[in-house]
Amino acid sequence: MPNAYQPGKSSGLPARERDLIARRQRLLGPAYRLFYETPIHPVRGEGVWLIDADGTRYLDVYNNVPSVGHCHPHVVAALARQAAVLNTHTRYLDDIVLDYAEKLLATFPAELGHVMFTCTGSEANDLALRIARAHTGGTGFIVTKLAYHGNSSAVSELSPSLGAPLGGHVRCVPPPDAYRGAGTDIGAVFAADVQRAIDDLVAHGIKPAALIVDTIFSSDGVFAEPAGFLAEAVAAIRAAGGVFIADEVQPGFGRTGSHLWGFQRHGLVPDMVSLGKPMGNGHPLAGLVAKPVLLEEFGKIRYFNTFGGNPVSAAVGLAVLEVIESEGLLENARDVGAYLQQGLRELRATHEIIGDVRGAGLFIGLELVSDRSTRAPATAETARLVNGLRDRHILISSAGPHANILKIRPPLPFSRANADVFIATFDQVLGSLRGP
Repeated sequence: MPNAYQPGKSSGLPARERDLIARRQRLLGPAYRLFYETPIHPVRGEGVWLIDADGTRYLDVYNNVPSVGHCHPHVVAALARQAAVLNTHTRYLDDIVLDYAEKLLATFPAELGHVMFTCTGSEANDLALRIARAHTGGTGFIVTKLAYHGNSSAVSELSPSLGAPLGGHVRCVPPPDAYRGAGTDIGAVFAADVQRAIDDLVAHGIKPAALIVDTIFSSDGVFAEPAGFLAEAVAAIRAAGGVFIADEVQPGFGRTGSHLWGFQRHGLVPDMVSLGKPMGNGHPLAGLVAKPVLLEEFGKIRYFNTFGGNPVSAAVGLAVLEVIESEGLLENARDVGAYLQQGLRELRATHEIIGDVRGAGLFIGLELVSDRSTRAPATAETARLVNGLRDRHILISSAGPHANILKIRPPLPFSRANADVFIATFDQVLGSLRGP
């Protein structure tokens, strides 16, 4: 994380923040990281804004977890109302849990008929791996080179972006990069890479169990186009006896603008779909949606998750779906996302450092390069840009193998006026990069 705070460099911070950092390091240990060279200290959230201890408002262009906006009143009220009545678990009968399951499943293709609730996306993907093994009898998994699918022991072995050792049963394939693979058939190239991974697993005596991808490839650098390119790779894993798991933790719940779920842009029906983060607008709610046939073998064993799908979480999840629908947030993501992409492409005409603008809806990747002809990554400049925007009260971060791709994914109520503020400030900070 080249744009992150570096321990020992806090001399320019106010005493209050220096004390907080020291306390944090003492209590939480060394594995945690802070965003930005000068960390922020938010004490309140409101819509697309985070407000710090001094009352400074920061435009949030990064956090997809509060999908319907920080502290949305309808979601907060649903949480408080249910918490004041009952909170148990899914081993008792409960109307609201089933009401939520019905409303959630109604947003998916009819083939996806069951949902199992968890607390985190990591748990949901962990569960998906277990089900894939039970259904296929295989143990091999295929992911992209900088994928992130969670931090449990099992899924961290499928998350090369963490930098931890991968499992011997895991194969990585290059992401479907239409910018650096311009002029090629992205779908055919990606499918060929997946087939090679399948062949390598088989050659080592490992039966393929699943291909799992984040359908916007967010950690790899945000790759959305052309819509439909995933179909050939999914056909390859199914021909090998494996299943397709769509990780919708980041692209799901309307973020891509055209559909509620990222996989729908590719004309696919996955075998399983993992959900998390935006599902509860920051409340710890996640889940796995699956074709019923996949659960037949797994269902022979006992499964429970004490807190997954509890009545309070179900009330929160139901409220999130109600807000997306009542406030037209899918349509807003489509409209504002297109408006924002157009504004960023106009900046590309005057700023050579902008190599590519891509994405879908309110999930945009902006790749910065030091040379457009060679497409060499502008990693140092990206770190300066992220911190420069922070200093001007706009929050964003970077992704990709060289941390040179801005990951733009604001809360879904993000407006055209918010986009104008971001574009104007972004233009100013880009101009400052030309200086010393």
